Amino acid sequence: MLRLDVRSSESVERCVAEVVSRAGPVDVLVSNAGVMHRGMAEEASMDEARAVLETDLLGAARMVNAVLPEMRRRGRGRIINVGSLAAWVGEPNEAFYAASKAALARYTEALRYEVRPLGVHVSLIEPGVFRTEVLKAASVGGTTIADYDDVREAAERLLNESLPKGADPAEAAELIAKIAVSRSPRLRYGVGRDATRLPFARVLLPQRIFDLLVRRAFGL
Repeated sequence: MLRLDVRSSESVERCVAEVVSRAGPVDVLVSNAGVMHRGMAEEASMDEARAVLETDLLGAARMVNAVLPEMRRRGRGRIINVGSLAAWVGEPNEAFYAASKAALARYTEALRYEVRPLGVHVSLIEPGVFRTEVLKAASVGGTTIADYDDVREAAERLLNESLPKGADPAEAAELIAKIAVSRSPRLRYGVGRDATRLPFARVLLPQRIFDLLVRRAFGL
């Protein structure tokens, strides 16, 4: 295991150089680093919001930039970014997490168009709810506004009820392994609960109906 902080360009470059020196050129990059910030959008400081983007979006970009030159030179490589179904809906109490994952999706799509002619395949997997320690590792804002207490409690209750019922993370790992060896990998892969239903609902339902479903899900 090597130490790596995706928020630091120096750390990224040092780690990738060590991997290359020990094992040779990188064939597959899986960008799985991610953090969640729990709190209402207005409550989050700009430093707290920036910290999420530094890891979830810019961290992935730093890793890509570190391995892409050699992939281009060799004319082959796989880049798999781990996003989230949160990219499809701005769930209350995690505005900047959803924003970072939506931005990662658009970044991944643009990157795919740019590097596919060079022999590099880029994909995004979007997990739903999985049994992980994401809540324990999440940052929590130091400021709370009483006006949001009802929304906060509803959002926390739904998340705490959903996580224990989530899918096994091995399911996502198996999907990543399949993408890594696929002859023609797709851009987006959903995995876990609601992986198919949520994107279709987001695209096909009128906005007022989608809003109603979200409010009902959160008890708002």
